[in-house]
Amino acid sequence: MTDSTHDWQDLFELLGPIHDDVQLFARRIARSNAEGDDVFQEAVLRAAQKLSSLRDRTRFRAWMHSIVVSVHRTRCRRAFWRRLTSSDEADIPDPVGDDGSQWADERASATRAANALATLRAPQREAIVLFELHGYSIDEIAEIQRTSLSSVKSRLTRGRERLRRYYAELDKPVFDDPKALTNEACRG
Repeated sequence: MTDSTHDWQDLFELLGPIHDDVQLFARRIARSNAEGDDVFQEAVLRAAQKLSSLRDRTRFRAWMHSIVVSVHRTRCRRAFWRRLTSSDEADIPDPVGDDGSQWADERASATRAANALATLRAPQREAIVLFELHGYSIDEIAEIQRTSLSSVKSRLTRGRERLRRYYAELDKPVFDDPKALTNEACRG
Protein backbone atom coordinates (compact mmCIF):
# COMPACT_ATOMS: atom_id res chain seq x y z
CA MET A 1 0.00 0.00 0.00
CA THR A 2 1.43 3.39 -1.00
CA ASP A 3 1.63 6.37 1.33
CA SER A 4 -0.91 8.18 -0.83
CA THR A 5 -3.43 5.33 -0.52
CA HIS A 6 -2.82 5.19 3.23
CA ASP A 7 -3.38 8.97 3.53
CA TRP A 8 -6.69 8.73 1.65
CA GLN A 9 -7.82 5.84 3.83
CA ASP A 10 -6.95 7.81 6.97
CA LEU A 11 -8.82 10.82 5.63
CA PHE A 12 -11.93 8.81 4.78
CA GLU A 13 -11.85 7.16 8.20
CA LEU A 14 -11.70 10.55 9.93
CA LEU A 15 -14.17 12.23 7.56
CA GLY A 16 -16.79 9.48 7.58
CA PRO A 17 -18.56 10.38 10.85
CA ILE A 18 -18.66 14.12 10.06
CA HIS A 19 -19.03 14.06 6.26
CA ASP A 20 -22.67 15.23 6.15
CA ASP A 21 -22.09 17.91 8.80
CA VAL A 22 -19.09 19.38 6.97
CA GLN A 23 -20.82 19.24 3.58
CA LEU A 24 -23.91 20.99 4.98
CA PHE A 25 -21.67 23.64 6.55
CA ALA A 26 -20.00 24.25 3.18
CA ARG A 27 -23.41 24.60 1.51
CA ARG A 28 -24.61 27.06 4.13
CA ILE A 29 -21.64 29.39 3.99
CA ALA A 30 -21.51 29.21 0.19
CA ARG A 31 -25.23 30.00 -0.03
CA SER A 32 -26.00 27.32 -2.63
CA ASN A 33 -25.82 23.56 -2.80
CA ALA A 34 -23.76 23.48 -6.00
CA GLU A 35 -21.20 26.03 -4.82
CA GLY A 36 -21.11 24.41 -1.37
CA ASP A 37 -20.43 21.01 -2.89
CA ASP A 38 -17.55 22.52 -4.88
CA VAL A 39 -16.15 24.11 -1.71
CA PHE A 40 -16.50 20.79 0.13
CA GLN A 41 -14.73 18.82 -2.61
CA GLU A 42 -11.89 21.31 -2.78
CA ALA A 43 -11.60 21.18 1.03
CA VAL A 44 -11.38 17.37 0.96
CA LEU A 45 -8.57 17.58 -1.59
CA ARG A 46 -6.75 20.16 0.51
CA ALA A 47 -7.26 18.04 3.65
CA ALA A 48 -5.75 15.05 1.86
CA GLN A 49 -2.69 17.11 0.97
CA LYS A 50 -2.30 18.48 4.49
CA LEU A 51 -3.37 15.48 6.60
CA SER A 52 0.20 14.86 7.74
CA SER A 53 0.22 18.33 9.35
CA LEU A 54 -2.71 17.43 11.64
CA ARG A 55 -1.11 17.01 15.05
CA ASP A 56 -4.11 15.94 17.11
CA ARG A 57 -6.60 13.69 15.32
CA THR A 58 -9.22 14.38 18.00
CA ARG A 59 -9.31 17.94 16.60
CA PHE A 60 -10.08 16.72 13.06
CA ARG A 61 -13.64 18.11 13.06
CA ALA A 62 -12.51 21.67 13.83
CA TRP A 63 -9.51 21.30 11.50
CA MET A 64 -11.77 20.22 8.63
CA HIS A 65 -14.19 23.10 9.22
CA SER A 66 -11.27 25.55 9.19
CA ILE A 67 -10.19 24.17 5.81
CA VAL A 68 -13.73 24.66 4.47
CA VAL A 69 -13.67 28.27 5.72
CA SER A 70 -10.29 28.84 4.08
CA VAL A 71 -11.40 27.34 0.74
CA HIS A 72 -14.60 29.39 0.81
CA ARG A 73 -12.73 32.64 1.46
CA THR A 74 -10.28 31.89 -1.34
CA ARG A 75 -13.13 31.19 -3.75
CA CYS A 76 -14.91 34.40 -2.70
CA ARG A 77 -11.79 36.44 -3.40
CA ARG A 78 -11.42 34.80 -6.81
CA ALA A 79 -15.11 35.38 -7.61
CA PHE A 80 -14.82 39.04 -6.61
CA TRP A 81 -11.98 39.63 -9.04
CA ARG A 82 -13.73 37.69 -11.81
CA ARG A 83 -16.87 39.82 -11.38
CA LEU A 84 -14.80 42.98 -11.28
CA THR A 85 -13.06 42.16 -14.57
CA SER A 86 -15.99 40.47 -16.33
CA SER A 87 -19.18 41.90 -17.82
CA ASP A 88 -21.17 38.67 -17.42
CA GLU A 89 -23.91 38.54 -14.79
CA ALA A 90 -23.45 35.99 -12.03
CA ASP A 91 -25.95 33.16 -11.75
CA ILE A 92 -28.43 33.47 -8.92
CA PRO A 93 -27.75 30.62 -6.47
CA ASP A 94 -30.42 28.08 -5.61
CA PRO A 95 -31.84 28.33 -2.11
CA VAL A 96 -30.16 26.13 0.47
CA GLY A 97 -32.00 22.87 1.09
CA ASP A 98 -31.56 19.14 1.12
CA ASP A 99 -34.18 18.35 -1.47
CA GLY A 100 -35.45 20.32 -4.47
CA SER A 101 -38.96 18.94 -4.00
CA GLN A 102 -39.60 20.45 -0.59
CA TRP A 103 -42.96 21.98 0.16
CA ALA A 104 -43.48 25.61 -0.83
CA ASP A 105 -43.50 26.86 2.77
CA GLU A 106 -40.25 25.09 3.59
CA ARG A 107 -38.66 26.40 0.40
CA ALA A 108 -39.81 29.94 1.14
CA SER A 109 -38.47 29.67 4.68
CA ALA A 110 -35.13 28.33 3.43
CA THR A 111 -34.95 31.11 0.85
CA ARG A 112 -35.65 33.74 3.53
CA ALA A 113 -32.97 32.24 5.78
CA ALA A 114 -30.45 32.05 2.92
CA ASN A 115 -31.23 35.64 1.92
CA ALA A 116 -30.85 36.76 5.53
CA LEU A 117 -27.48 35.00 5.87
CA ALA A 118 -26.43 36.51 2.53
CA THR A 119 -26.71 39.99 4.07
CA LEU A 120 -23.88 39.15 6.47
CA ARG A 121 -20.21 39.60 5.77
CA ALA A 122 -18.46 36.24 5.31
CA PRO A 123 -16.78 36.17 8.77
CA GLN A 124 -20.10 36.97 10.49
CA ARG A 125 -21.96 34.37 8.42
CA GLU A 126 -19.32 31.74 9.22
CA ALA A 127 -19.47 32.51 12.95
CA ILE A 128 -23.29 32.42 13.03
CA VAL A 129 -23.47 29.14 11.10
CA LEU A 130 -20.74 27.49 13.19
CA PHE A 131 -22.26 28.60 16.51
CA GLU A 132 -26.01 28.40 15.90
CA LEU A 133 -26.28 25.55 13.41
CA HIS A 134 -23.23 23.38 14.08
CA GLY A 135 -22.94 23.89 17.84
CA TYR A 136 -19.32 25.03 18.02
CA SER A 137 -18.19 26.93 21.11
CA ILE A 138 -16.79 30.43 20.83
CA ASP A 139 -13.31 29.04 21.60
CA GLU A 140 -13.60 26.53 18.76
CA ILE A 141 -14.86 29.17 16.33
CA ALA A 142 -11.91 31.40 17.23
CA GLU A 143 -9.59 28.51 16.39
CA ILE A 144 -11.39 27.72 13.11
CA GLN A 145 -11.46 31.36 12.01
CA ARG A 146 -7.96 31.97 13.37
CA THR A 147 -9.04 35.02 15.33
CA SER A 148 -9.55 36.18 18.92
CA LEU A 149 -12.45 35.34 21.22
CA SER A 150 -13.54 38.98 21.24
CA SER A 151 -13.65 39.01 17.44
CA VAL A 152 -15.90 35.95 17.41
CA LYS A 153 -18.20 37.47 20.04
CA SER A 154 -18.34 40.68 18.04
CA ARG A 155 -19.11 38.81 14.82
CA LEU A 156 -21.90 36.87 16.51
CA THR A 157 -23.41 39.97 18.09
CA ARG A 158 -23.22 42.09 14.95
CA GLY A 159 -24.39 39.24 12.74
CA ARG A 160 -27.41 38.58 14.95
CA GLU A 161 -28.26 42.28 15.02
CA ARG A 162 -28.11 42.45 11.23
CA LEU A 163 -30.32 39.34 10.99
CA ARG A 164 -32.82 40.90 13.43
CA ARG A 165 -32.96 44.06 11.31
CA TYR A 166 -33.39 41.99 8.15
CA TYR A 167 -36.33 40.05 9.60
CA ALA A 168 -37.81 43.19 11.17
CA GLU A 169 -37.86 44.75 7.70
CA LEU A 170 -39.81 41.74 6.50
CA ASP A 171 -42.15 42.31 9.46
CA LYS A 172 -41.55 38.74 10.58
CA PRO A 173 -40.55 38.45 14.24
CA VAL A 174 -37.84 35.86 14.64
CA PHE A 175 -37.05 35.74 18.34
CA ASP A 176 -39.31 35.93 21.36
CA ASP A 177 -36.47 37.44 23.38
CA PRO A 178 -34.05 39.41 21.14
CA LYS A 179 -31.48 39.60 23.96
CA ALA A 180 -31.32 35.82 24.38
CA LEU A 181 -29.03 35.14 21.44
CA THR A 182 -26.71 38.06 22.19
CA ASN A 183 -26.46 37.05 25.84
CA GLU A 184 -25.54 33.50 24.76
CA ALA A 185 -22.72 34.86 22.58
CA CYS A 186 -21.31 36.86 25.46
CA ARG A 187 -20.92 33.78 27.65
CA GLY A 188 -17.45 32.74 26.54
